[in-house]
Amino acid sequence: MNYIDEAKREIGELLNAAYERAAGKGALPAGAVLGGTVEIPKDVVFGDYASSAAMAAARAMRMAPRKIADALAAELDLRDSYFDSVSVAGAGFINFRLGAKWYTEVIAGIEAEGAGYGSADLGGHERVMVEFVSANPTGPMHMGNARGGVLGDTLANVLKATGYDVWKEFYVNDAGNQVHKFAVSIYARAMQEKLGEENFPFPEDGYHGEDIRELARDFLRERPDFPEGASEEAWQEEMANFGLARNIPKMKADLQKYGIEYDRWFLESSLHESGYVAETVELLAKNGWTYEKEGALWLKTAELLRRKFVAEGKTPEEAEKLDLKDDVLRRANGFYTYFAADIAYHRNKLEKRGFDKVINVWGADHHGHVARLQAAVDGLGLEGSKRIVIVLMQLVNLLQDGQPVRMSKRTGKAIALNDLLDEISVDAARYYFNNRAATSPLDFDLDLAVRQDSENPVYYVQYAHARICTLRSTLASDGFEVKPAGALRLELLTDETETALIKELAAYPEELKLAARDYDPSRVNRYLMELAARFHRFYNACRIRGAEPELLEARLKLADTVRAVLENGLAMLGVSAPEKM
Repeated sequence: MNYIDEAKREIGELLNAAYERAAGKGALPAGAVLGGTVEIPKDVVFGDYASSAAMAAARAMRMAPRKIADALAAELDLRDSYFDSVSVAGAGFINFRLGAKWYTEVIAGIEAEGAGYGSADLGGHERVMVEFVSANPTGPMHMGNARGGVLGDTLANVLKATGYDVWKEFYVNDAGNQVHKFAVSIYARAMQEKLGEENFPFPEDGYHGEDIRELARDFLRERPDFPEGASEEAWQEEMANFGLARNIPKMKADLQKYGIEYDRWFLESSLHESGYVAETVELLAKNGWTYEKEGALWLKTAELLRRKFVAEGKTPEEAEKLDLKDDVLRRANGFYTYFAADIAYHRNKLEKRGFDKVINVWGADHHGHVARLQAAVDGLGLEGSKRIVIVLMQLVNLLQDGQPVRMSKRTGKAIALNDLLDEISVDAARYYFNNRAATSPLDFDLDLAVRQDSENPVYYVQYAHARICTLRSTLASDGFEVKPAGALRLELLTDETETALIKELAAYPEELKLAARDYDPSRVNRYLMELAARFHRFYNACRIRGAEPELLEARLKLADTVRAVLENGLAMLGVSAPEKM
């Protein structure tokens, strides 16, 4: 149940009923339709909700908004409603103040919904695939993968909670140029092991990490006959398979340690081996979107993009001025490009497997690829511009002792995910990497992530949960257990910190709804921080132990409701809710 939406809905019903009474008495013209919005004012002095219905009706009624608002307010019947009082302010805002019924229903409703509180059927069971991380299997998982992992996983959790049928997928780039470079790098290190580093050159654009040396040594232990008995190309193919067979399980293990499980690890190589890439390119050619030049097959990307941009509101002249270029799908040597495989993969998602929408979490360096992919899938008649959503993720800046930690995968100095999780907890990593919207760069302070004080946001939220668990245990020893809402006098919760805390509890479904709408799971982090802050203010302002029994029990119930929602939200992030700290 979304209690914010319920309050807004009831305001609409109350105002419509008031209008009918006012029109019947001749105080307002008959036949009008009330519109306007209902918002939560930033300043509570104006009430809990404010309606602009009077301003919206002014033109149709040919009356001053203030006069309309006064007439509506005079006819409002608040009996048995969520609201205690109403007032008119300014040019004609109608302000409503919540009463005990709403506050009581929020606590009772959260109790009834349990772990499902906040869930909704907003997605209508639309089939959605979230593809994230999808790192090249040519080296260890690193910091960028760590951020993409938690963003994708948490977004999938949010979408599932809000009514979508969600599938999580990792696209393994086990084909193409990066795998060839991987094989050449292992081969070069193996030759250096055999001949000495000074006697065999390492490719300038090869992978320089220590992990490549380790793979070469492991390979030599299994194949001491290297380099005899086969061609260089045959050895490289065997080394690529050897390296992938070790790296992919390591990637799976790292992500499992990070709390991430996928529904499928999809191999790029399967698209080539099945002929699906070639078939997809043939379909684009059949639809008239390709041409041949210098022995290569090209996609008319520029034309597809112009058509896309005009459909999205640009004029043909504006679209024509953009620096748009075509893309190679099949090189002159007969090999298909990564872009061709990517188009085929998205056709596989949308057409073959029937997902209604696909969401990809990509690094910001892929910005220029977004519209091109969508336009290419448009060229297949699959509405790529509507059905492919790209969440672009900005970089992570790792800090220690106040200084940036330099990272370079090329030089082998990348901070591996596995190494990071040896330094900090999975809880801290998952919370921090989701703490800012994907569109914002993220400063990850290693020192702050391990601190056990209120400056550390994950500690702050988890401590609120643990504090409530300790409170429950202490009061249980005094003979006070958490009772069902229906057995309590919740109307006693009238302190400003109590009502503010209940309003925050009621906001959780709304935050999940907005997180799903905006593909921004970091809203959950911000919500939990605010809920924890409001709880701490309530706890410091309102005595619980030692209060009158009925008030003590009501406050204990409020605290326990906060505990349940904190646990719910932390689970959404894949973070634990400890009972002791």
